[in-house]
Amino acid sequence: MDYVRVTKDNIEKEHICCAISNNKDIQVASKKEWLSARFDEGLVFLKSVERGKCFIEYIPAENAWAPIDADGYLYVDCLWVSGSFKGHGYSNELLSACINDAEDNGKKGVCILSSAKKRPFLADPKYLKHKGFAPCDTAAGGVELWYLPLSKDAEPPRFRDSAKHPSVPDKGWVLYYTSQCPFNAKYVPIVEKAAADNGVPFKEVHITSREEAQNCPAPTTTYALFFDGEYVTNEEMNDTKFLKLALNK
Repeated sequence: MDYVRVTKDNIEKEHICCAISNNKDIQVASKKEWLSARFDEGLVFLKSVERGKCFIEYIPAENAWAPIDADGYLYVDCLWVSGSFKGHGYSNELLSACINDAEDNGKKGVCILSSAKKRPFLADPKYLKHKGFAPCDTAAGGVELWYLPLSKDAEPPRFRDSAKHPSVPDKGWVLYYTSQCPFNAKYVPIVEKAAADNGVPFKEVHITSREEAQNCPAPTTTYALFFDGEYVTNEEMNDTKFLKLALNK
């Protein structure tokens, strides 16, 4: 497979994989705006030359929109290979590119979010274990931080205290999210409207800076849904899925 690195110079003409649409779509526009603001912070978005969901996105952990202490590591925002791209070794190629980048730049290693058992929108723990990763910290709610150290004495990354014990003071449903995932641009307003139409207490908190993300009260900043103060899920939802969950509480 041939890959292309998306940069400020080519982002307008490149398809960004996770939202199959044109540049005028709110999801694409939101994601490209978020990416463009991160490139100067060292973000890498490497994707297949073919249209489809086959890419890796990573950044120096100091600049990650995640509540972790992982100085000297690269943090993988997302490794996504799906559809007809599965089963051809492309995940290995993309992850290897990230690991090689870490080695070439003297990084301590690579880290990524996962869980003890496979969960939606988190890296597959079986795959990570196969590639030499191991869990190094766990947050309440079952989200784990995994790492691949590049030296035996590399200090493991850690969640910040705000993420290890996720909670918020608000009653009802509260959603923390960023624009890292393009689907949020479309579906957060849809969920918000569905909640209002059905009398479900709902509050959305759009994280718009690295500092806010690094102090988020949950381990998953892309999407963190709470109910009555307790962390519920990182799984991104449409209106149907949210109402099924909310109306059964």
